Amino acid sequence: MQVWTFFVPKEYSSTFFPCIRGLNQVYFGEQGFLLGGNLMSNKLPPGQFETDSWPILHEGDVYRFEEDQWSFRLFGQVKEERVLSYSEVMTLPKTTSTIDMHCVTTWSKFDTHFEGIAFREFLNLVELNPGVKYVKIYGYLEGHRFGYSANLPLAPLQGDDALFVYRWKDENHEWQDLSPKHGYPLRFIPPASFYLWKGSKWVSGIEFLTEDEAGYWEERGYSMTADPFKEERFSDPRMSF
Repeated sequence: MQVWTFFVPKEYSSTFFPCIRGLNQVYFGEQGFLLGGNLMSNKLPPGQFETDSWPILHEGDVYRFEEDQWSFRLFGQVKEERVLSYSEVMTLPKTTSTIDMHCVTTWSKFDTHFEGIAFREFLNLVELNPGVKYVKIYGYLEGHRFGYSANLPLAPLQGDDALFVYRWKDENHEWQDLSPKHGYPLRFIPPASFYLWKGSKWVSGIEFLTEDEAGYWEERGYSMTADPFKEERFSDPRMSF
C-alpha cells in the first residue's frame, strides 16, 4: 500500500479537504491537521478491467429481510458478547465514503459513494480480549445466519473505507438503497486493498479472533490475504478464471 501523510495549516483546511482523494485518517492539532491516507484510488490492479456498472455476483439465494428476525452479533474473543437489533444498528453513527471495488472475477469499479456504518463503530461496542488481530464477517447463506464468512486482519479496518453500507450512488445513479441482490439491508464493503469477496452480503455478525481463520471462499482455495494489487486471488495455484 502506498501511504501518504502531510500537514495542513488550519487556515488552509477548507481548501485542501474537498480536493483530497484517498483520505481516511485525520489527526487534529492546535495548529492544523495531519492527514493520512493511501494512493489506491482509481488505480487499476493487475489483471483487472474497469467497468461503470456494478455487477451482481453472490453465492446461494438472495436473502429476504425480515426486521423482526434479523440481528447482528458481536462475538468471539470479547469480554461480553453483544447482539443488536436492526433498529439498534441503524442508530449507530453514519459515515459517507468513496470506495473503489475490485472483484476477483477481474472487474473493478471506481468512485462509488456509500453511506453506512464504519467497522470501528461496532468495534467500539465491545472490549476485546488480549491478542485479537483478525475478524470474520458473517452473512446469511441459504437460510443459515452464519453460512457465509470472510476473514480479514483487524488493523486495516479502522478507517472510513471499511463500511457496512445500506445506500450508494455513482456518476450514473442518484442515492438509493441497496437492492436485495446487492446485500440489503446491510453489506460490508472492504477497503480497496482487498478483493470484494471479503465484503460479505446480508451481514449477520463479526467474530473477533486471535488467529487467522479461513472463511467461506478461503476454505475453497481462495487467498487468505486477497490483495488485488499483488493479484492474490487463490491460495491454490492450480485455480484460475
